[in-house]
Amino acid sequence: MHHFSLLDLSPIPEGQTAADALANTVKLARAAERLGYHRYWLAEHHNMPGIASAATSVVIGHVAGATRTIRVGAGGIMLPNHSPLVIAEQFGTLETLYPGRIDLGLGRAPGTDMATARALRRHMAQEDTFPHDVVDLLHYFDNASDDTRVRAIPGTGTHVPIWILGSSLYGAQLAAHLGLPYAFASHFAPAMLKDAIATYRGTFRPSRYLARPYFMMAAGICAADTDEEATYLRSSQVLAFARLRSGTPGKLPYPTRDVEAEIGRDMYAQVEAALSCSAVGSPSTVMEQLRTLLTTYQPDELMLTGMIHDHSARIKSFDIASDVLSELKAQKEPA
Repeated sequence: MHHFSLLDLSPIPEGQTAADALANTVKLARAAERLGYHRYWLAEHHNMPGIASAATSVVIGHVAGATRTIRVGAGGIMLPNHSPLVIAEQFGTLETLYPGRIDLGLGRAPGTDMATARALRRHMAQEDTFPHDVVDLLHYFDNASDDTRVRAIPGTGTHVPIWILGSSLYGAQLAAHLGLPYAFASHFAPAMLKDAIATYRGTFRPSRYLARPYFMMAAGICAADTDEEATYLRSSQVLAFARLRSGTPGKLPYPTRDVEAEIGRDMYAQVEAALSCSAVGSPSTVMEQLRTLLTTYQPDELMLTGMIHDHSARIKSFDIASDVLSELKAQKEPA
């Protein structure tokens, strides 16, 4: 593992507002920078009462302006919702304002329901244009020739790093084919993680963007002083995920002592399976769980995410995780 990073969805807790969530995002980003996290990524979701990062490029600019050194980016932009030129202009502008600090992760899903996807006013084409749109973005960020008719301004010549995101083999295949870094959404869809890693690394083609495969996996984190406290704090995310799967998404719930009794045994089992790529507990427990993940999957980078209702407890969770990962990284480095 070369780096560890942080994914934030700007959760809106029950009893709070979107303004509170965005303020919390800035506080967390500043803490992440201080704690040694390499990247701070935000994700595009629409029509979600509990997520405040829908205008992802705007929030990225806000976070980049509130920090100094940490890389800030999208994990990711759901490209089917957008014109590649518009995204190139947005992220070209971000890179121009904050040079050397901006990442662009691209997802193939709309990040919302179909009714909302239609409301985003993108043509709902039957064919899959994602690979073509990714190539278009690469060209927009490249140096333009004299005869280039359409340019992203700002954008041309900024060479914003593009990542392919995914939770299946499709993204792994595309990232390998284009020679781009690849990030897997194992924090909520771990089923195909092993196959995706093997596909990406086994079929990777070196490119002018990347000489060798670079794989990042995502994992959940909820760390606290004791295992019991961490399990209690994590119940908010379990409840939120269960409600999302049940078709009733809402704000991030208050934690509960008996989450299984609230959502039922079957749903609890489904959620635990979906969120199984995670570390939950005291510092010592989290260290062993993260050590196992790193040993098993050998990622080049680990991106942590976790939603806790109490923001101070959330910052503490990432603080504990930073200490643990710094120690694990040091143990791997030659003396």
